[in-house]
Amino acid sequence: MAAWEKNVRKVIPYTPGEQPNRSNMIKLNTNENPYPPSPEVTKALQEVDTDSFRKYPDPTAGVLVQALADYYNVSNHQVFVGVGSDDVLAMSFLTFFNSGKPILFPDITYSFYDVWADLFRIPYECPPLDEDFKIRTKDYLRECGGIVLPNPNAPTGLWKNLEELEEIIAANPEVIVIIDEAYIDFGGTSALSLLPKYENLLVVQTFSKSRSLAGMRIGYAIGNERLIKYLNDAKYSFNSYTMNAAALAAGTAVIQDDTYFKETLQKIINTRERTKKELCRLGFSFPDSKSNFIFATHPKCSAEKLFEALKQADIYVRYFHKPRIDNYLRISIGTDAQMDELIRFLEHYVGENL
Repeated sequence: MAAWEKNVRKVIPYTPGEQPNRSNMIKLNTNENPYPPSPEVTKALQEVDTDSFRKYPDPTAGVLVQALADYYNVSNHQVFVGVGSDDVLAMSFLTFFNSGKPILFPDITYSFYDVWADLFRIPYECPPLDEDFKIRTKDYLRECGGIVLPNPNAPTGLWKNLEELEEIIAANPEVIVIIDEAYIDFGGTSALSLLPKYENLLVVQTFSKSRSLAGMRIGYAIGNERLIKYLNDAKYSFNSYTMNAAALAAGTAVIQDDTYFKETLQKIINTRERTKKELCRLGFSFPDSKSNFIFATHPKCSAEKLFEALKQADIYVRYFHKPRIDNYLRISIGTDAQMDELIRFLEHYVGENL
């Protein structure tokens, strides 16, 4: 090892899902929305004055912040935006988790949490999910440096009810509790309704899943005004211009087209429920997902071998080689046609392997 390497901050990086670019492939591995964004996005981008690109964008992202504030009926001082919810969450870790005490998040969850904790030198503990992959409320009713709870959780898709969430938030008034709601639009009830009661609550959402803008990288947090001020102080100390002009235009347009949003959302939910029935018919089991994916296992088929077989057929799903979940596949919900093709493949594969 070179002498200078002793001073390098070393982390094990997050591993994103594959991003293949093959014709006729079926991509069900990164929980992207199978439908295009609102037509209003196209109009908004066509109207963007490209001459404005030579200037820095609004550091406050004012037009998008105001659109979100109006949509959720909160003050614009309660909204923080960033380059995807990953950026928002990373900035939240950096801003709020500095007590030296371990923060808490589940052992099976979004695998970026421990990466950020390691990157920012934040101690953490991971209470295990129960045997049904559910978050146990009692594990979070103790002294800690902060809490991060995904709701619905990934990769399980399970949602925790607001009564249990509120018990955790109320029991931890001295630390920040972050509820990561990347998938909340697909099922369950948002914790946003709890914000007036708890100044230590921060709710984080994204445009990447339900609003079809993963390529634009837009995420946001809503909390009390002091929390948002602290987040902005950290952001301006790191990068003042996080949101580019095109993203601001696209994000503002998509949040204002609620009709299209709800129509595509319902399509995905309907397809998810139909796919559950088909997977059950083929002998798969899974937690009752409230997200835009299904976390499935089969008692007689190796998930790893099935993952490779699907890939050979140009059908991409997500496999995690990790304890407790190494015989599960996370399957994003695509269009009806895509899911029909998946089911046809599984019918043949399962039939041959029984």
